[in-house]
Amino acid sequence: MSATTLAVDFGTSNSAAAILHNGKLRRLPIELGSDTLPTAIFFPLDRSAMKIGAAATEALIAAEPGRFMRAMKSVLGTDLFQEPRFIGGARRSLANVVTAFLVQVKARAEAASGLNFTAVLSGRPVHFHTNDPKADARAEADLRACYHAAGFAQVDFLLEPEAAARATHALGKPGEIGLIVDIGGGTSDYSAFRVEAGRVHILASHGFRLGGTDFDRTLSMTHAMPYLGLGGQLRREMGAGLLPVPRHIYLDLATWAKIPFLYSPQTRAAVAEMLKLAVKPRLMRRLATVLQAELGHDLAFAVEHGKIDANAGQPNACIDMARIEPGLSVPITRASSDRALLRYRQALSDAALHTCDLAGITPADVATVIHVGGSSLMGLVGQVSHQDFPQAEIANSEPFTAVVDGLALATAG
Repeated sequence: MSATTLAVDFGTSNSAAAILHNGKLRRLPIELGSDTLPTAIFFPLDRSAMKIGAAATEALIAAEPGRFMRAMKSVLGTDLFQEPRFIGGARRSLANVVTAFLVQVKARAEAASGLNFTAVLSGRPVHFHTNDPKADARAEADLRACYHAAGFAQVDFLLEPEAAARATHALGKPGEIGLIVDIGGGTSDYSAFRVEAGRVHILASHGFRLGGTDFDRTLSMTHAMPYLGLGGQLRREMGAGLLPVPRHIYLDLATWAKIPFLYSPQTRAAVAEMLKLAVKPRLMRRLATVLQAELGHDLAFAVEHGKIDANAGQPNACIDMARIEPGLSVPITRASSDRALLRYRQALSDAALHTCDLAGITPADVATVIHVGGSSLMGLVGQVSHQDFPQAEIANSEPFTAVVDGLALATAG
């Protein structure tokens, strides 16, 4: 086998791999029949081999005994990433989990290509953590260490929106300025660029920590969690008066990366005490059911599916919570989703305009805005782009593969 560099887009929600072979871009099917692999892991309770991608999700849906994990990228650079926990019948850290995932990505890529990979070019967001250079550097170091532990001798990084610019610049016009708007599962990233003599010149890049998992968390808190007791009241154990139901358990339950750590005796005991004191015990009993039956990820997927259907304008979009209680379903519409996510509109706008400032251009100088990333499909993102760049052409590229395509092209040097 010959040696070459593997391009890997390790994403919050989905991952992909590609190579540049004999001058041609080739995506590698590291998931059967697909260009992308869900960034998901399932550890069976019987300690058999872990499952990744679609197989992990299928194990969760089939209610197989075990531990499901997703959105691991979001905890890079935090203490939680290195902290050993009891996962899948053994004590392991999320660093161990990510390494195990990358080991399988490497093995699948080698099997699909017939090549041996000792070097990797990985995408990374402009900022893993907003306004925290120390945590940002630690996050890259965490990911670099995982790649090395997975068997890559050489590890290099390229900013994800800059990779996307390499893959999608043909959607713009030579000599004119384009803007990449890359809204992924965990971050929002931007690159202003110009194409001259067939080469992409990056004028400036910017980003911050906001993505689809944040949208999911907000929609879960506004639409689903009230049906589990959020916003309710508790009687005092002693004395008169009522207390609000604490929010912290609901916030963790609505956060993809934190769900696996809620299934502890301490959390279950806390909810059992809340159930005794709840003014509306039926709602709190649903929360207890989620924790006891470990249905947190089922709920998170239901919210995600509801979000997607509502954004597409499906007339009967809902958050299906029947696994928690038969017949339980919460309606969600594009209008109700937009209202809940309105708080993010200004942040998205500010980030795009700040990228222009960094590049020394005005919004009027941007001829083409190119959307990439799965969460760029949200109507809110398109609304912001049309608002801030009314004269620009808005183009949608391959949302899930633009970054990995650009990474592979960049391996040519």
